[in-house]
Amino acid sequence: MGVPAFFRWLSRKYPSIIVNCVEEKPKECNGVKIPVDASKPNPNDVEFDNLYLDMNGIIHPCTHPEDKPAPKNEDEMMVAIFEYIDRLFNIVRPRRLLYMAIDGVAPRAKMNQQRSRRFRASKEGMEAAVEKQRVREEILAKGGFLPPEEIKERFDSNCITPGTEFMDNLAKCLRYYIADRLNNDPGWKNLTVILSDASAPGEGEHKIMDYIRRQRAQPNHDPNTHHCLCGADADLIMLGLATHEPNFTIIREEFKPNKPKPCGLCNQFGHEVKDCEGLPREKKGKHDELADSLPCAEGEFIFLRLNVLREYLERELTMASLPFTFDVERSIDDWVFMCFFVGNDFLPHLPSLEIREGAIDRLVNIYKNVVHKTGGYLTESGYVNLQRVQMIMLAVGEVEDSIFKKRKDDEDSFRRRQKEKRKRMKRDQPAFSPGGILTPHALGSRNSPGSQVASNPRQAAYEMRMQNNCSPSVSPNTSFTSDGSPSPIGGIKRKAEDSDSEPEPEDNVRLWEAGWKQRYYKNKFDVDAADEKFRRKVVQSYVEGLCWVLRYYYQGCASWKWYYPFHYAPFASDFEGIADMPSEFEKGTKPFKPLEQLMGVFPAASGNFLPPSWRKLMSDPDSSIIDFYPEDFAIDLNGKKYAWQGVALLPFVDERRLRAALEEVYPDLTPEETKRNSLGGDVLFVGKHHPLHDFILELYQTGSTEPVDVPPELCHGIQGKFSLDEEAVLPDQIVCSPVPMLRDLTQNTAISINFKDPQFAEDYIFKAVMLPGARKPAPVLKPSDWEKSSNGRQWKPQLGFNRDRRPVHLDQAAFRTLGHVMPRGSGAGVYGNAAPPPATYQGNLYRPLLRGQAQIPKLMSNMRPQDSWRGPPPLFQQQRFDRGVGAEPLLPWNRMLQTQNAAFQPNQYQMLAGPGGYPPRRDDRGGRQVIQCGTWDKEHAVTLYLAMPSGVAPYFLKNISG
Repeated sequence: MGVPAFFRWLSRKYPSIIVNCVEEKPKECNGVKIPVDASKPNPNDVEFDNLYLDMNGIIHPCTHPEDKPAPKNEDEMMVAIFEYIDRLFNIVRPRRLLYMAIDGVAPRAKMNQQRSRRFRASKEGMEAAVEKQRVREEILAKGGFLPPEEIKERFDSNCITPGTEFMDNLAKCLRYYIADRLNNDPGWKNLTVILSDASAPGEGEHKIMDYIRRQRAQPNHDPNTHHCLCGADADLIMLGLATHEPNFTIIREEFKPNKPKPCGLCNQFGHEVKDCEGLPREKKGKHDELADSLPCAEGEFIFLRLNVLREYLERELTMASLPFTFDVERSIDDWVFMCFFVGNDFLPHLPSLEIREGAIDRLVNIYKNVVHKTGGYLTESGYVNLQRVQMIMLAVGEVEDSIFKKRKDDEDSFRRRQKEKRKRMKRDQPAFSPGGILTPHALGSRNSPGSQVASNPRQAAYEMRMQNNCSPSVSPNTSFTSDGSPSPIGGIKRKAEDSDSEPEPEDNVRLWEAGWKQRYYKNKFDVDAADEKFRRKVVQSYVEGLCWVLRYYYQGCASWKWYYPFHYAPFASDFEGIADMPSEFEKGTKPFKPLEQLMGVFPAASGNFLPPSWRKLMSDPDSSIIDFYPEDFAIDLNGKKYAWQGVALLPFVDERRLRAALEEVYPDLTPEETKRNSLGGDVLFVGKHHPLHDFILELYQTGSTEPVDVPPELCHGIQGKFSLDEEAVLPDQIVCSPVPMLRDLTQNTAISINFKDPQFAEDYIFKAVMLPGARKPAPVLKPSDWEKSSNGRQWKPQLGFNRDRRPVHLDQAAFRTLGHVMPRGSGAGVYGNAAPPPATYQGNLYRPLLRGQAQIPKLMSNMRPQDSWRGPPPLFQQQRFDRGVGAEPLLPWNRMLQTQNAAFQPNQYQMLAGPGGYPPRRDDRGGRQVIQCGTWDKEHAVTLYLAMPSGVAPYFLKNISG
């Protein structure tokens, strides 16, 4: 969902909802990789029944990753997707159902956002390619070194859209993958697998929610099913709460900001394309054996426990002395509804509500103050009470002016702090820094291939000194050019702001000044604010959108045709008189077909994914819909700083004009393209050990043509309809691999069949309640949890679902063993030749010794085993676990030692050195040793003190400076 920073805000406000995943890695023995046995108990101390995969959150990072080189071809992409699913499966280990949903054709309301994303991606991709070529030519002209340019076609991520050949091939590959795992993986033995590929209409996460809703309405549904949904979108949190299932968990990859990315020109880390200088690559390792390693670890996963979030919300939303009965389920529904105002995939957020400014907390406080007057809750099973919503919005409108003024004050204060910070950094910079061959190098890099060696150091130093002395003296008022030389006579007029400050985008609306509403409607909508009729039209469209979105979350798609026809939202103070506005939608609407959607969301640059005659409509000047595909378009920053935060001002697609233009080119479709343009459904797979296997096989043997009811007693209560699949996976038939590097399945025992969810009348209402017989999980939160979250203290998630899990640790015998087996000498290798810490060592890596307890060092309780080896080892020591190559991953005890590498250097007292690695100097008074910390902070000083032998510590305390 389009709510930037929502997950960050949620995890900080309710920290106990996060639990780190315990992941069992594949092992290797004698060069043979031993896969994880997912049939064994889950190491996270919890057993899940159903796992749902929002596949687009897997496809994108596997096909065009940001923190590592992209796959070379489509086959490698498919293998990467398979491996990613394997990782997730081994962590979650579902026992009943695996549901894999790929985004199909989306509702018209979502297509506007898809169109904006794809036009932006195409524009940014072309601009990046032009910039890359320009920098390459400049570097080569200066004699720089760059690796030869790879001749490969740029991967256009726009192909991850329903109707393309890529998505059709992906569906075939996933069918093969499922059949392979059902045949060979013991963890899949009794599993039911449902694949909803891109031919089935609907967004992936909403197809999953639709399945859950329809199964909950069946009499055989188990109300205590433990669901686990995989995806990184913020709307999954809302959708999980909307199910009212007591056991619902979300698994997602842990977001780590500022991940290193390789330069697109030289493939080296530490700089971007625009800053590339074409320097030769430094040798990694003694014999450059780590040349292909990446300075980043494999991404890790976290669990987000919605049952704990429900506990937080129940405590926060509980209100006393209500004129009606308090219902926590209805309160949670209202909270979900209020989150829509800060942004979603279908509506722009209100100008006065920014999540970074505490908008949700403000809405909750207003809600708790006003709900006594409303006489009831805002929503019920996905339907909105507009009269009560009006009271909330008008209360927000009363403080809009103060919100805008405070936002301006905060921005000005931030700019002042940044300006002062830049001044401090300039003031602290050295007056003179040697350059050229005398440029300071990091320790150990002086002999690297890229470094220059001075043949005559004295002469080089003399020339540099003379050059510095001969430069004209400059006064404090002298201005300089961009290359550091003094400017011509007369100088350059200095900016009012600091010279380093970035130019701020012009804001013509100025919401913090009087008359902001008139300027907003004039600039954004090109109408006068006094035009009451137009303002009411905007508000009515927005109110319709709120009703549509809530219905979409709780009941399914209310209309495939509806969309919000403006780029901007109204003000909260404009929500007056909305109680009488209609909120019903046209019934019986149908989704676009896949190729029609491609025409609605693709720019002309991605037209190669379309049939030739269809593609011509995007580029031919005489095309009747050529105005839908502008080559360039404006991006309104709308008060923001970065272009990705702005609003892409693209024309909205007129559905009637689009369909009329496509009628002329429909006859040009080939049979294969016609098949890709048709809407499909879900496919169910089972293995030979599943109770449904023989039942489905009998359907194929009898050749049944009518849909058959699914026997719920054979598949954990799942209900629906079966129909024969023309492209079915059948026992004793070879399943050909669509990926050349993978083998065919010659002894297949799996079987597949078309599956359709239970059908209901169009006006049926799915009740948003907790089902009878559902048992709430045991409370997790304690009073201390609430205090820590409300006081804003630092809070680290626990490992697994068990609070009492003991962290991994090494005793002294293990350290001694490592000292014997690891290579000694000049400190080479990961561990060097350092001795283990003394028995009395009680620094912050170890817990204090208890009375009568053996002296066994142990890792801190808040340190995760999988994090304990992720410390900052030197570049030449970083390795990557590559499944294809078969490299063995580091064992847990190896991982921990990497973190402690900084503490156990070849020289036992090397930690006493200064920041530059130089030995401590001797003080002139009595030859005592004085340790200078330089710019180190208190935490480093405390760490040094705790790591010191008892004889050195008193001198450290007495003589420390800095």
